[in-house]
Amino acid sequence: MDRIDEETQTPAPPVTFTGRKTLVAAAVAVVLIAGALLIRPARTGDDARPPGPSERAASAVGMGAPAAAVDLTALVADREKWVAKHADDDASWAVLGSAYLEQARRTADSGWFPKAEKALKRSLEVRPAEKGNFDAMTGMGALANARRDFGNAKKWGELVRAQAPKRWTAYPVLVDAYTGLGDYKGAQKAMELLMELRPGLAAYVRASQVYRDRGWREDAVMSMEQAAGAAKAPAEKAYALFRLGELCWERGDAAEALRHYEGALRTDPAQAEALGGRARALAALGRPGEAVRDYRLALGRTPVPQLARELGELLESLGRAEEARVPYDMLGAMTARDGQNGVDEDVVLGLYEADHGDPAAAVRRLSEEWSRHKSVQVADALGWALHQAGEDSAALEYAKKATEQGLRSADFSYHRAMIERGLGDVAAARRHLQETMRTNPHFSPLRGPLAKEALTAIGQPAPGGPENLQPVTPWVEPELPKPRPTPTASQEPKEPKASQEPKASQEPKPAPSPSSP
Repeated sequence: MDRIDEETQTPAPPVTFTGRKTLVAAAVAVVLIAGALLIRPARTGDDARPPGPSERAASAVGMGAPAAAVDLTALVADREKWVAKHADDDASWAVLGSAYLEQARRTADSGWFPKAEKALKRSLEVRPAEKGNFDAMTGMGALANARRDFGNAKKWGELVRAQAPKRWTAYPVLVDAYTGLGDYKGAQKAMELLMELRPGLAAYVRASQVYRDRGWREDAVMSMEQAAGAAKAPAEKAYALFRLGELCWERGDAAEALRHYEGALRTDPAQAEALGGRARALAALGRPGEAVRDYRLALGRTPVPQLARELGELLESLGRAEEARVPYDMLGAMTARDGQNGVDEDVVLGLYEADHGDPAAAVRRLSEEWSRHKSVQVADALGWALHQAGEDSAALEYAKKATEQGLRSADFSYHRAMIERGLGDVAAARRHLQETMRTNPHFSPLRGPLAKEALTAIGQPAPGGPENLQPVTPWVEPELPKPRPTPTASQEPKEPKASQEPKASQEPKPAPSPSSP
């Protein structure tokens, strides 16, 4: 037994390969690898090389995420070259249309929209919607949203959802379309379905948007932070940081907003939207010279009408009215250009006309817009235009529609306060001016100081409450009737005894009969 135990503990001698054995083992390995390749052919994902620029952009566009400017340029060139030789490739036409659309978003050049529409329609000609060309249909919906044609965007999104309810790419289109139409319950429901189907960057961005519109600031910030965490490329990260800056700006935290805007620019220097946001924050922090510089740089990269309006109003607030005419003229030229490319800029143009042009024309323009899109932004703009035109009673109805949804906006509360002041409702005007100052005291370089002046002019209510609730004479306790005492069981009246003689008013009892005992 001892010998057996010793043999079991003795290690086995090492295996050595002779030349012949090595050749046999190599042959067996080759056969096994060849068999594996026959069973599972090589795939695109098996390539260890990193994806190229066009592949990165195509992946981002397909996921509904921002793409880098260099990658987009490479993708557009690659797909244009491909479809020139393969005109019947519906998938490539859809990718090209979506790439054109992303170029329009990054550059704020609406000239890309007709190109995107042509490419997407070509894809639908090759493979119609009835045969399930979901990429092209989704692209058409996103294009309609970018043009602020929310009615058509809703139709495209619902068409995709009807054919493929589990296809997640339809729901970002529907969230944006429902929001633009003023159907906030529909937007929230679509967002919840998107979160179930595909939680990620696109879903978190839409969730933040829905929560912001409901006035749930903390939830909006948390969702956008999740979007930043889900971002994989620098362009995606920069976009999420820009949106976080916008949320900080809306709640009046200019310093925190500036931090996010600068983080976005460090992550992606081509993020021109963040450059405009930084200009806004710098103006609020008392650095107007730097703000003017950034506004002009942003307009040079992305000519956005809203940025032109903001720059003009900043220059006006600095007493440089002549210089302000330049961005105001740019605003008119940009809205005319966008209109030719199918973009609806009626809200921005209507607000500009209400403050700096013809309020009556603004009322007509925004009334037509309200007939198409009943969002809180349109309601606020129309209410303000009516106020500027001297129709405060009608204006108040639209101001209520804008503020009662829940969105916390200093612009909205300021507009409602001034309308209520025009109607003589001092208490309501004071309440909404205070809300304006709490939300964002630096919301506008022109209207912010006017809000402070109006609140100072209205003043505080008299101490002790409103006058109609104060007694005219000292209070005197009134004389109340004394309550009757409730009789108890011991105080209940008793029946008179038989021995007692009847009262005079009572008749004498008859004498008992002889048969009585």
